Amino acid sequence: MVLLDMTPYVFTLGFLGLMFALLLYFVIKRFPSGSTAMQEIAEAIHSGAMVFLRREYSYISLFVVVIFFLLWKLFTLHTALAFLTGAFCSMLAGYIGMKASTRAAVRTTEAAKRGGLGPALSLAFQGGAVMGISVAAMGVAGIGIIYFFTKDPSIINGFAMGASSVALFARVGGGIFTKSADVGTDLVGKVEAGIPEDDPRNPGVIADNVGDNVGDTAGMGADLFESYVGSVIASMALGATLTPALNYMSLPLLLITLGLICSVMGVFSMKLMKRMDPQSALRNTYYFAGILFLIGAYFIIQAVVADLNVFFVVVCGMLAGAFIGLESEFFTAGPPIRKLARTAQTGSAPTIIMGMAIGFESTVLPLLTLAVSIFISFNLAGLYGIALSAVGMLATIGIVMTTDSYGPIADNAGGIAQMSGAGEDIRKITDRLDTCGNTTAAIGKGFAIGSAALTSLALFSAYQKTVGLEHIDLISVNTVVGLLLGAMMPFAMSAMTLKAVGRAADKMVVEIRRQFREIEGLLQGEAKPDSDRCIDIVTRSALWEMILPGITAMLAPLLVGFFIGAEALGGFLAGATATGVLLAIYMSNAGAAWDNAKKWIEEGNLGGKGTEVHAAAVIGDTVGDPLKDTSGPSMNILIKLMAVVSLVFAPLFM
Repeated sequence: MVLLDMTPYVFTLGFLGLMFALLLYFVIKRFPSGSTAMQEIAEAIHSGAMVFLRREYSYISLFVVVIFFLLWKLFTLHTALAFLTGAFCSMLAGYIGMKASTRAAVRTTEAAKRGGLGPALSLAFQGGAVMGISVAAMGVAGIGIIYFFTKDPSIINGFAMGASSVALFARVGGGIFTKSADVGTDLVGKVEAGIPEDDPRNPGVIADNVGDNVGDTAGMGADLFESYVGSVIASMALGATLTPALNYMSLPLLLITLGLICSVMGVFSMKLMKRMDPQSALRNTYYFAGILFLIGAYFIIQAVVADLNVFFVVVCGMLAGAFIGLESEFFTAGPPIRKLARTAQTGSAPTIIMGMAIGFESTVLPLLTLAVSIFISFNLAGLYGIALSAVGMLATIGIVMTTDSYGPIADNAGGIAQMSGAGEDIRKITDRLDTCGNTTAAIGKGFAIGSAALTSLALFSAYQKTVGLEHIDLISVNTVVGLLLGAMMPFAMSAMTLKAVGRAADKMVVEIRRQFREIEGLLQGEAKPDSDRCIDIVTRSALWEMILPGITAMLAPLLVGFFIGAEALGGFLAGATATGVLLAIYMSNAGAAWDNAKKWIEEGNLGGKGTEVHAAAVIGDTVGDPLKDTSGPSMNILIKLMAVVSLVFAPLFM
């Protein structure tokens, strides 16, 4: 009971975490940024990323204002303000992370030139830590403030809806941008013109590097931030039904505060690990933070609820997250990718078939892991246990997001090395960092999917409690209709996002071909490409194309709830969660397997770059890109957003 008195100070620790992230950003800016050529390239990437983010946030802000007044009208001003706070926190974390990512990349390249692998790894990791700690700190501060002033789950739910709304637009818009730029650039540059990846002659290269940041930094940050706050708020909503309610409601907030502290300590632990193999160093920082968290969590849980079962639920969630990450790593960086690369020796069609098979196969172990975690958590602590296991999985999100944000920094560092002519030895260092970045990105996506499944299930449980559903009758016609409509939604969303990437990539292909054809001396390296034109094309396309998926995800559960009923909406959420999780794992892992198979060939295996084997692998990678970075990640947000919208509007369906 003593620890409950700490809750007024929780949001203060959140603000201190944010100050730490900002301090780290200014420390990074003090590192040397290399030659004039490197600085010019980095500034072009930074400028393009910030232009996209400002335009995207202006679109999102209009939507947020409309929903703010709608919630005010239908519910209370407090719920509307909580929604606004959630949206603001998500946008601010993305903005800070984007600034750090685009500034850290060029300094990582320079660190590789001056000190080699260790200093470059450390600097890229610090750049990722700005985003990671910002996400954790904004969650602690935002939820802490609202909890301190209201203690009302129905109001706190608005914060989760704000985070979810921003996340869908940020993930879909960023995903469309990054993959349309990537696909268009690769198809014309590498496949048609036969020039290397990140060649400065290619007009789409800067847009491609911008896309790495807007998709995998701001987009992934918004995705995990949404899961993070969603799991905590679902736990609070379910904790409010237990006795003593305040203890059970406070516990998840205290746990993520501890997780923030442990994540900061995990960032410092990289100083001891930077001389290790990069993959081992990144993995060990997560393990270090996780062990510290579990030790602290034991004492907090004993002090607040004195229930050892609750502690084991948290352990179960954390272990599930670690296992899902390792399972994703196996299928995207282990033996399957070498088998996939060898398949490329027989052409692009077998490469695509094998990649699809690996993607389907990769769904089995994560689903079994989630099923076991849910079964154990429920039997230990009921529905509250399921929600709290998601909190356990995400409590050290600061370090998880750090290792994920490291990826686009390492990728950009390689692009800057290539475009500035830094030399083959420097490119080898950045390629090694980039390969680890692809793996951490795949692990991060697996983590995001696992947490999305648990979070959406927790939100669904909170919805069930709110509307008073004792059970969902699968014999009822209305429920079956809702189930089928829900199962359809991830497929509809996938179609919308893939078509959007295809349309935007078409425009990029046409523009890059035009520049190669019309700008004299471009392919000879005697003229500069018009990169700003490419950035503008994909920015406009991405922002326009993100509107329909976003509105559809918001309206679909409301229409089912109002016109078919609360029980049908329960079936709708169950159907969407089941198919959404499977599709997300399949698309993310298949895409990452194609990508890493291509990179394994580029390391010199099976003939290396410029061979027919490499060309077949590039086609596979191009097919996989929109799957792993646009459609797959959008599944996570889709199922969570529909669940939290249902929870917020639940009183109207009763």
